[in-house]
Amino acid sequence: MKKNTILAASAVALIGLGLTGCSASADDSGANADTASVTCPDGKIRFGILPYEDPERLEPAYQTLAAALSEKLDCEVEVSITEDYAAEVLAMENDQLEIAQFGPLGFVFANQRADATAMVSFGDAEGKPTTYTGGIWVPKDSPVQTIEDLKGKTLALGSPGSTSGDALPMSALKDAGIDEDVTADYAGGHPEALLALVNGTVDAAQINSQTLATATAEGTFDESKFRQIWTSEEIPNDPITVRGNMPQEFKDAVSEALLSLDAADVEKVSGFLGVDPAGPLIRVTNETYKPLFDLAETMGLTEKDV
Repeated sequence: MKKNTILAASAVALIGLGLTGCSASADDSGANADTASVTCPDGKIRFGILPYEDPERLEPAYQTLAAALSEKLDCEVEVSITEDYAAEVLAMENDQLEIAQFGPLGFVFANQRADATAMVSFGDAEGKPTTYTGGIWVPKDSPVQTIEDLKGKTLALGSPGSTSGDALPMSALKDAGIDEDVTADYAGGHPEALLALVNGTVDAAQINSQTLATATAEGTFDESKFRQIWTSEEIPNDPITVRGNMPQEFKDAVSEALLSLDAADVEKVSGFLGVDPAGPLIRVTNETYKPLFDLAETMGLTEKDV
C-alpha cells in the first residue's frame, strides 16, 4: 500500500514535548505537589489521553473526569493530551504518565513497552461493556460498491497505530488482496479523515462508529450522501490503563476510584466514544483486548507501526 502522511510528527521529538498538561485537583491541601504518598506519587497523577478528537474539545470532558478522580483520591490529576499515539506510548514508557487511556491497538504497544495494564473501560447505562466498529465510506454516487473496488483509489486513514483508523482497514485491504493497489493518506485523525471525504479530496475514508455518531449529531456529516462499503468486527472500547511499574497499592486505589465514579462524571467522555446513554466505568483486563493482541501478531505489527 502506498501511504502518504498528511499530518505527521517525529516520535523521537515527542518524548517530553508531546504532552500538554492541565490539572484538576480536589483542593489545595489534598493535592499539594510537595505531599507525596504511595497513592499520590510526587503529589500528582499524570493522566495521558490519546488525541482521537480535537484536543480543545476533549480537554473539558477529561477535566470533568479528572476532577472527580482527584476528589476520590485526594490527589491532583493532571490531564495530558498527547500529540499522537506514539507520543502517548513513549510517555508511559519513560515514566511520564502514571495512567493513560489508549486505543485498543495502542494499548497492545503500551503493554509491550511499558507493561501497561488495563483497569477500566466505558460501560453503558446498564453497566455492560461497550464496543464500536471501524468502517470505510464512499460518496453515495461512487462506483465503488465493495472493498475490492477500491483498487486504484485513494483512501483517507486516521493516524498511524489507530485501531479503526489504520490497522483494521489495512487488514481488510490486505485480505482483499489490494493493499498494494490503494493509495492511503494519513489525514491526522478520525475527524480529519471524515473531512477529507466530505471535501472530496479522497475516493474513500475510514470512519468509525464513534466519529460517525459525533459528526452526525453535530451536523458535520450527512449520512444520506455517503455509503458504507466495509464494517469491521466489534472492537472493545478504549481501556484506561496503569503503568506496570507502579506499586500495587497505587494500582488498586486508582482502579477502585475509577470504578466508583458516577456516570455523570464520565458521560462527556463516553459521548466521544459512542456510548449513549452513558453508564459507569467498568472493570476490564488485558484479556479483554486479546483480539487486538492477536491482530498485531497476525499482521506483524510492532510499536514502529505507530
